[in-house]
Amino acid sequence: MRKKINSQFVVITAIAIISMLIFLTAVFNELFKQQVIEDLKGYADLLEEFYDFKDSGLDYPDLEVKGVRITLVSAGGAVLYDTHEDIGSMSNHATRPEVLEALEKGEGESVRKSETLMHNQFYYAKLLDNGNVIRVSKSAGNIWTVIKRALPLTMVIIILLFIMCAILSDVLTKRLVEPIEVMASQLSDNDMEPAYEELKPFADTIRKQHNEILKAANIRQEFSANVSHELKTPLTSISGYAQLIENEMAKKHEIQRFAGEIHRNADRLLTLINDIIRLSELDEGVSETEYADIDLFEIAQTCVKNLKTASSEPNVKIKLRGTQQTIYGNRIMIEELVYNLCENAIKYNVKNGEVYVTVNKKNGAVFLSVKDTGIGIPQKHQERIFERFYRVDKSRSKLLGGTGLGLAIVKHIVIQHGAGIELKSEEGKGSEFIVTFTTRKD
Repeated sequence: MRKKINSQFVVITAIAIISMLIFLTAVFNELFKQQVIEDLKGYADLLEEFYDFKDSGLDYPDLEVKGVRITLVSAGGAVLYDTHEDIGSMSNHATRPEVLEALEKGEGESVRKSETLMHNQFYYAKLLDNGNVIRVSKSAGNIWTVIKRALPLTMVIIILLFIMCAILSDVLTKRLVEPIEVMASQLSDNDMEPAYEELKPFADTIRKQHNEILKAANIRQEFSANVSHELKTPLTSISGYAQLIENEMAKKHEIQRFAGEIHRNADRLLTLINDIIRLSELDEGVSETEYADIDLFEIAQTCVKNLKTASSEPNVKIKLRGTQQTIYGNRIMIEELVYNLCENAIKYNVKNGEVYVTVNKKNGAVFLSVKDTGIGIPQKHQERIFERFYRVDKSRSKLLGGTGLGLAIVKHIVIQHGAGIELKSEEGKGSEFIVTFTTRKD
């Protein structure tokens, strides 16, 4: 970045120097012309003051001034006198711009380029009291002639300016970039204010992204560690029981129990792997992207019907209440959301407990409520229940086959649908999860 900024400073400097030279050349060229005309005007005024020009018999040898041509023209345009040419061979001057302007306005001027284009012929004409016109002219080099003569010195000055600007650009670039580099090296310091007020929004955005990246990295690291731990537990059990059977260390009446343990841990392993894969799909956006209008009540009705068999073992009753409500979402993900919430409500309930699933509308928004009469969630755990592998009661969760990923999947689905989720829970009195669908995903 430093090299780029420095090079841009140098380019801007070069453009500024070249632009200034062009501008000054134009200005000096105009000043040069005005100065020559002013000199000629001075000559004309002196001639008018010291000489009494007549219409005939003109001969003024003392008027011959080096570098200055003097011409006297009658009111009709005839040349009466000229210090450089034979008047007999000269044409009528009535149409010359400077003479014509002098006859009309009292004085006139013009500049005409010579054939070599290296010199300009400057003319100044003035109307005399007797009606004649005195014209004074001078051949002078144009501004390019002056520039050509001054070119060596000009080039030296330009080179010095470039060197000086390059040094200043380097110093300014360092002063400009250094606070940014310091800020970049201390992104973790939230109390550090940027050196430039204009950088504050930029610094806040970068700092926010930096913190999000660190958080995501920590989550991935923690997730990887948790996955390894969660996979290791059932695999260790499977390996242990299998070795006992393989080495004929298990008694006949124990083989069936060991096989059951292997089967239970294998099921747990498959469930865990499926949940990890599903969560990874949601993280990476690989999940279903087809959205449509779907009946939330119908999905909840199907889920309740399928779970009634699962709820019979702990003697938990599951009931559906509400009315048909349409939301815009992905059917597979919404089915997964409803199933996870209802399954958790059954698993963490008490014997002869109840689960109430409600689909309705409140304040113009469709909501899904899953309420149980179970063990509840202590206040200190409520903020973390949507974290991956977080369990309130680890021993009970593993005993019931929980992976600790169900609510994390629910949270992902809620976010993808632009919805919101709320938990109301009291230890020993049950929990209620409320999902509110407030926005439409187009």
